[in-house]
Amino acid sequence: MTTSWLDLPADHPFGLATLPYGVFSTAADPRRRVGVRVGDHVLDAAAAAEQAGMESGVCWDRPSLNDFLSRGHHAWAAARAWLVEVLSDPMYRDAVEPHLLPVADVTMHLPFEVADYVDFYASEHHASNVGRIFRPDSEPLTPNWKHLPIGYHGRAGTVVVSGTDIVRPCGQRKAPSDPAPTFGPSRRLDIETELGFVVGGATPLGQPVPIDEAVEHLFGVVLLNDWSARDIQAWEYVPLGPFLGKSFGTSISAWVVPMAALEAAHVPLPGQDPQPLDYLRGDEGSVFGLDIHCEVRVNGTAVSRPEYADMYWSPTQMLAHLSVNGASLRDGDLFGSGTISGADRQTRGCLLELTWSGQEPVTLEDGTTRAFLEDGDTVTITGWAPGPDGARIGLGEVTGTIRPAFE
Repeated sequence: MTTSWLDLPADHPFGLATLPYGVFSTAADPRRRVGVRVGDHVLDAAAAAEQAGMESGVCWDRPSLNDFLSRGHHAWAAARAWLVEVLSDPMYRDAVEPHLLPVADVTMHLPFEVADYVDFYASEHHASNVGRIFRPDSEPLTPNWKHLPIGYHGRAGTVVVSGTDIVRPCGQRKAPSDPAPTFGPSRRLDIETELGFVVGGATPLGQPVPIDEAVEHLFGVVLLNDWSARDIQAWEYVPLGPFLGKSFGTSISAWVVPMAALEAAHVPLPGQDPQPLDYLRGDEGSVFGLDIHCEVRVNGTAVSRPEYADMYWSPTQMLAHLSVNGASLRDGDLFGSGTISGADRQTRGCLLELTWSGQEPVTLEDGTTRAFLEDGDTVTITGWAPGPDGARIGLGEVTGTIRPAFE
C-alpha cells in the first residue's frame, strides 16, 4: 500500500486509496474551488498543482467539478496518479503541504453543477416491497422490471449538498378511504438511501453509449438521499410515475469518490434471470456490483444498514439503458441507484419499507417512535467500501434536517 508523508493511519477512510473530490471555500478566501480530501485535511488542488508545476491543474480552479468532468477518463486517471505521487513522495512536500487545510476550517458546497438527474429503481427487494405495499392485490414486480432498469427523470435544480435543510413539501394527498383529495403538507415524509453516480465525458445527441464503454463515463459516486413524500407520490404516480412527491429535494454528499477508488469493491451481481438483452450484457468486467456498506441514522439512532451488493442492476447497465435511445450524456449528469434494500428488515433503505407503510414504527434511542419523518428530524447516511490491501474507502455522509412546510 502506498503511504503518505502525512503519516496517515492505515485505516483512515480518506487515505491515499480514496482521494475524493469536492468544492470548498474558506473564511479567508471565499472563492469556491476544487479540493481533495486526504486524511483530516483538504488539499487546495489548483494551488498545489500550480506550486508543483502541473499546468492542467487549472481545471480545479473552478467553482464546480464540471470542467474536470469534461476532460474524460484518461485525464481523471492521470490526475489521480499525480495526486498519489505528490502526497506520497517527500520531494513534493514543501510545494504541497502549505495548501493542505484542516477540514474543520473549510465550508463544503455542491461539488458539481447537476446537468440532468435520473433516479433508477435497481433493488429487487425494494421494488418487491413497494409493490406489495402500493399494489397488494397484484404481483409485486411489474412485468418489465427484470428486463430493463426502470427509472424516472427528476429535478436537477433541487439537488442540494449535505447539510442543507429540507422543507416539508405540500401537495395533493388522497388516502384510499378519503372521498376526495386534499391539499397540505406531506404527512408521510420519507427517505431513500441511495448511491448517486456522477457522469462525465459528454456525448452527442443520437449516439448511445455501449455498455462496454459505460464505465469510461462514470467519474465517481456520492451518497444520495432521495427524499420522498409518500402520500403525494401514491396519489400522483399513476399513470406517469413520481413527480411532486420527489422533486422538492435530493441530498448528496459533499465528496465525490472516484470509481477508481472502488475497484477493489467490485463484486458479481446477485444474478439476473432472465438474461438481459444484448445491449445490457457486455464483456466480463463491464457489468458489476459494488460492495458498499451504508448506515442510516435518524436523530442519532441507527435504524438500517443497507448493503449495495444486493442491487440487481449494475451502474453500467443503468447508464447504457439511459442512453440507448440516443439521449446524450452531459458533464455533471447524476443518476441515482434507487433505494438500497436487502432481504432482511434491518437492511431496508427507507421508512416505507422499515415500518411497512407505518404499521410497524421504529423506536429511537430517546424512546420516541417514527412511522415517517417529523419536523426537526435529522437523517444521516454514511457509507464505506473495502479498498486495496485492507484499506477502507470512506464515502463520507449525507445529512439533512426536516423543516416545517412553507404555508
